[in-house]
Amino acid sequence: MSAPASSAGVALVDVSVRFDEVLAVDRASVDVAGGEFFTLLGPSGCGKTTLLRAIAGFHRQSAGTIRIGGVLVDDLPAWRRDTGMVFQNYAIFPHLDVRANVAYGLPSRNIRGVDAERRVAETLAMVDLQGLEHRMPRPRSGGQQQRVVIARALAVRPRVLLMDEPLANLDAKLRVRLRNDLKQLQRRLGITTIYVTHDQEEALCLSDRIAVMSAGRILQTGTPEDVYARPAALRVAEFIGDGNFLRGTAEGAPGQATVTLGNGARVDARGPGADLRGEVWLGFRPQDATLRATDRAADDAIAGTLRTRTYAGAQVRYDVDCGLERPVSVHVNAAGAGTLREGVRVELRVSPSAVMLFPGHDADVEL
Repeated sequence: MSAPASSAGVALVDVSVRFDEVLAVDRASVDVAGGEFFTLLGPSGCGKTTLLRAIAGFHRQSAGTIRIGGVLVDDLPAWRRDTGMVFQNYAIFPHLDVRANVAYGLPSRNIRGVDAERRVAETLAMVDLQGLEHRMPRPRSGGQQQRVVIARALAVRPRVLLMDEPLANLDAKLRVRLRNDLKQLQRRLGITTIYVTHDQEEALCLSDRIAVMSAGRILQTGTPEDVYARPAALRVAEFIGDGNFLRGTAEGAPGQATVTLGNGARVDARGPGADLRGEVWLGFRPQDATLRATDRAADDAIAGTLRTRTYAGAQVRYDVDCGLERPVSVHVNAAGAGTLREGVRVELRVSPSAVMLFPGHDADVEL
């Protein structure tokens, strides 16, 4: 089984894309290494698909440069950029069988006859569709249809694979299974992959690195561990995973802050942003907090009343009214959740190393 041609790095420098008065992408710069699985992550309308299509050559950027394998491609049409594209809506040709769909792009690469048959067979084997060459794609399951689309993109042996929310139309269990298959395939082939998604879990599971986008800008680029545990901005922390974000005032020595919340509770912070002083946003993940029933909370804990208890299989999720601007969410492993019931008084604690601080002026986030 032959893999795609040697993978190429992709470098974007200050790329902007404008549609009339709308600035869809604003000075985006990324450097994707050859063979890397790189994800553009963000909410709908943040510019991630527009940026992907600019790399593919479907949109011409308004400013900046794009290089693939070190070659400037700004003036090259899409078909000369040596990329393969997988669309969210599959874009399968319903009148062609699986073989013809996969072989569709081969004539443009001067691959015909026996060579084309061999290429199709190799590619179908890559995605575990061997033996289905003469089936029509429409009756296939969603997972098989998506494999056909991926095979069609891989058949031309692109140096870069571009994927625009390819799993969005699948049910949850199938999406997880194909996500794992896709990760193994990309690792086996070593093909540079740039992947677009709004699904945080998908991005964290698949990626070598992630670029988090919002309002056309890249807010942070880093490993999944970096963007989750050390978010560079409040908007990144709010978008990646669940979180509690509370206003407070920080004081203390360098690298260790004590934050006074609106209810008078004081919380120690040793995590990201612990050097900030004055008005801050204090953040922590629901799974990093602990609860204990008590009528009188300790001075270094947050007092509250348990308002809702939701059983969610592996977790029990609590919402706690602490007299702050919003309830605090706490997630506890179901096996150790104990017998806390709605209405009881509790104290809430967070390890100082799990507390993140962000500047107080970052108030434009939808929390």
